[in-house]
Amino acid sequence: MIDVALLGTGGMMPLPNRWLSSMMLRYNGSSILVDCGEGTQVALKEQGWSPKPIDVMIFTHMHADHISGLPGMLLTMGNADRREPLLIVGPKGITRVVEGLRMIARDLPFEIEYKEIGANEESFDVCGLKVEAFRVCHNVTCYGYSFSLERAGKFDAKRAREQGIDIKLWSRLQRGETITVDDMTFTPDMVLGPSRKGLKVTYCTDTRPLDIIARKAEGSDLFICEGMYGEKDMLDKAKEHKHMTFYEAATLAKKAEVKELWLTHYSPSLPNPKAYTKEVREIFPGTVVAKDGRTVELKFEED
Repeated sequence: MIDVALLGTGGMMPLPNRWLSSMMLRYNGSSILVDCGEGTQVALKEQGWSPKPIDVMIFTHMHADHISGLPGMLLTMGNADRREPLLIVGPKGITRVVEGLRMIARDLPFEIEYKEIGANEESFDVCGLKVEAFRVCHNVTCYGYSFSLERAGKFDAKRAREQGIDIKLWSRLQRGETITVDDMTFTPDMVLGPSRKGLKVTYCTDTRPLDIIARKAEGSDLFICEGMYGEKDMLDKAKEHKHMTFYEAATLAKKAEVKELWLTHYSPSLPNPKAYTKEVREIFPGTVVAKDGRTVELKFEED
């Protein structure tokens, strides 16, 4: 099970009912914050979630509307007596930028560890989730991210008994361990069926449409994607500033065959994004023109 909260849906500047870009994932007691625009702390408070258990912060890029809330967030986490290290992930240069912002957030009671991404595509694990970073097309280096929770095959007790495997070993094999007892080796594939469908969330913002986005989002249970503009006559402006329209995001969602698309990162000149819901759903019916605070609890499909 993965909990997802879209904390801020604004781009460029915050509005009274629209904080800047931020999204949080919670899994198995851990929390991952993606981007930390202005107002993220307030959005968390409104959601009833806490910054204290944030284990990892991941940044798409270093524009202010995606990172300006970080110094205050760090201070709040420090004032909550946090002692555990915090991992910050982002494009190459994130260490320098964060350390510069820390000029106003000194003397934190916890260490900050950094992971800088330089390749066009890179995979790594955080908090039990597989993360795939992929470079997108903005006017600075920017990445989208897919978060996957893999699911092992179903445990087959009958096969375990037939092979004489001690019941005391079953739970360890089910967790994926390989066990050797008295010169005999037992592997998970001896007792597990084929892998089952897991869960996948893809987050992508500040980019023009790219084939890699559809490829990395393929089969996602949730695809959160920027829709800077809802007006169809804003396509030229979207191209100029390397952003997307609602309709381009919906086309990507259709191509990737995702279950649901949440639009985000709206232009401050767009006061009522929901006005374009009908038109964009003609392209991809599973589109949600999301608001700040939208949440979902993703669960495994029943066998």
